[in-house]
Amino acid sequence: MLTIRRFETKDAPELASLIQRNFLEVNIKDYGLEEMERLAQKHTPEEICRIAQQARMYVICEQDKIVGTGSVKHLDGSLTECGLATIFVHPEHQGQGIGRIIIDTLEQDELFLTSTRTEIGASITACQFYEKMGYTYKDHKKTLDRHGLYKMEKFRS
Repeated sequence: MLTIRRFETKDAPELASLIQRNFLEVNIKDYGLEEMERLAQKHTPEEICRIAQQARMYVICEQDKIVGTGSVKHLDGSLTECGLATIFVHPEHQGQGIGRIIIDTLEQDELFLTSTRTEIGASITACQFYEKMGYTYKDHKKTLDRHGLYKMEKFRS
């Protein structure tokens, strides 16, 4: 059984490991080893706590094990736009609907519900998933930014 809750500081080491595994086992198929190793090293428990201080971060747990995470925050101080970030599913739990649960959770957060536009930086690995979740390429342009991500967005009326 899966449970959803807000991030707690004690989650940082486990989340760092989950994210690092994604870079080195999943995203590495679409990006170079050097870049994925750099990102994995960057996502320390301290970095996870820093991200969580700037966003509302959620974790998805199966019993006591974290199997997914995601966060939502206002974009550049805007009260009408938000961004989704740090969305990862444990490599051994991918393809089981956990990503959809994460997006559904983030889209029920007050920051999403009070925003008219939501943006996400999608990896090559994840862009098809986000398309299935109703996100489209920003300005209808499927181009990678300098970070190797596609800018995707969803509008709410």
